[in-house]
Amino acid sequence: MSRPVFQRVKERFGGDVGPEVKTKDFTTFYAKRERIADVLKFLREELAFDLFVYITAVDYLGWKATRLPHDKRFEVVYHLYSLQFKDRVRVKVAVDEGEKVPSVAHIFKGANWHEREVYDMFGIVFSGHPNLERILLWEGFGGHPLRKDYGLRRWPDLPSNE
Repeated sequence: MSRPVFQRVKERFGGDVGPEVKTKDFTTFYAKRERIADVLKFLREELAFDLFVYITAVDYLGWKATRLPHDKRFEVVYHLYSLQFKDRVRVKVAVDEGEKVPSVAHIFKGANWHEREVYDMFGIVFSGHPNLERILLWEGFGGHPLRKDYGLRRWPDLPSNE
């Protein structure tokens, strides 16, 4: 029997979280962009989700909004695990082009590099990040390769050896 994770989060944050997404694997819900750090801190401190697994993003460019509870272009997706309860939670944040997502690197140190990877690959900016710069590609690389509008046959200019 799984814990009532979403109900506890909903009691604490009210309209700043939701809707819950019905999945077969584990609790999944949306949180408002401005409250993501507070929600993840609550999950860690009150509900024992003490292991940060990863952050990723999804680009919904061209998708029909009828299947999503929002009309934003991107989702930033956080995965946490509770060692004590052997339970997982997925939290999604809808974000549009040019909107910043608060960094959670001060809550989960492991989020530092993952936020840099999302920034590098998708161009999503994490406000308050201690060192938000490219981690996989070189400075000056044109664009963000995991965006759906990044050209498939586009060959980037390589950095000079000078």
